[in-house]
Amino acid sequence: MPNFKDLFTTEFCHVEISSHNLVVIVEKLKSVSMLTLNRPKVLNSINLPLVSRVAELYEEWEKDEHVKCILTKGAGRVFSAGGDLRMFYSIGKRDESWKEVVYKKYWLDYHIHTFKKPIVAFWHGLVMGGGAGLTVACKFRIATEKTIFSLPEAAIGYHTDCAASYYLPRLKGHFGTYLAITGARLTGAEVFVSGLATHFVPSQSLLDVEKRLVALDTGDVNAIKSTIDEFSIIPELDQQSVLNRLDLVEKIFSKDSIEEITAVLLAEMEDAHDEWLKDAAKALKRSSPLGLKQTFRSVSEGRNRTLADCLRVEYRVTLNALRATISNDFYEGMRATVIEKDNSPTWNPATLPEVTSEKLDLVFQPFKEEDELQLPAEGKIPRWGGKYEHSQIR
Repeated sequence: MPNFKDLFTTEFCHVEISSHNLVVIVEKLKSVSMLTLNRPKVLNSINLPLVSRVAELYEEWEKDEHVKCILTKGAGRVFSAGGDLRMFYSIGKRDESWKEVVYKKYWLDYHIHTFKKPIVAFWHGLVMGGGAGLTVACKFRIATEKTIFSLPEAAIGYHTDCAASYYLPRLKGHFGTYLAITGARLTGAEVFVSGLATHFVPSQSLLDVEKRLVALDTGDVNAIKSTIDEFSIIPELDQQSVLNRLDLVEKIFSKDSIEEITAVLLAEMEDAHDEWLKDAAKALKRSSPLGLKQTFRSVSEGRNRTLADCLRVEYRVTLNALRATISNDFYEGMRATVIEKDNSPTWNPATLPEVTSEKLDLVFQPFKEEDELQLPAEGKIPRWGGKYEHSQIR
């Protein structure tokens, strides 16, 4: 971690640094608060202490008139690889103590999407899954040449969560569907050109951006944008980038089912020798059929849902995946990729036709009202009035 006492002149040297169970570092620099995810040994993966502390800080800072702007980043070489899968796997189905971190994370995602002050996210290194969910709604999202963005959840029998069913279908055409069901990795240039990031800044300039934003000492969005613009460049896309194939992405991924998408993809492969097509086909072939279908349905229906409704539906699918309501695929996916790492999962159901509409309906059907994710309605209940501590779901 950089020592900000060395980075800034004496005018800015009043730095307060604190930690909470070592998972989050907080630095107060004038009217700017810096939040650093601090679990670098596990790629800043999200566990209960981390999400609880971040939620606490955002609630505090939104109310604090002395805090005008927030900067957020990850310790080490990544921002965040998403949820702590080892944590979920270790708890498993013996009890539902994982429900607290799930509930808090969805509340936090909603809060960030509706936050009242500008947040600047530094997307260096890996930005995956729930880590993307922590920042994709920030006012400013800075990618670099080292950024790698990915949503690989469908491949392990899960689904794209943390508001992904809201923001992915709002990307151009069906590019978001492509990202969701293939788990494709985007470079920093692709993240910027696709609109997921607001700026592209060479990594060697990131500390200069931080220093300037602290010196700016303002929450004025236009001033913040102008400052970041000074360091931002327009990156060149690699010739083989998927963003140079958007017409083909649309032709394939705009279909009404995973089966249709697969058929068109295979047909295109017969007509063109393109590594991108092969990679997409391999991704679908190795992924959990259930993961593919529930992800596709979530993103497709999210196109016409509000943010709050997307989060409520995602919450249901998440709990049903952890409860293994219709399949053990999420646990099998975690076992194969992060526990035993044999990369040889056995999916059940094993094929797409076996994942019937009736089975999917069980995953998506509403809970009893008292068991649903209770999000605030603007102007009706306090912003954090329905958070986990006040809920009845335990």
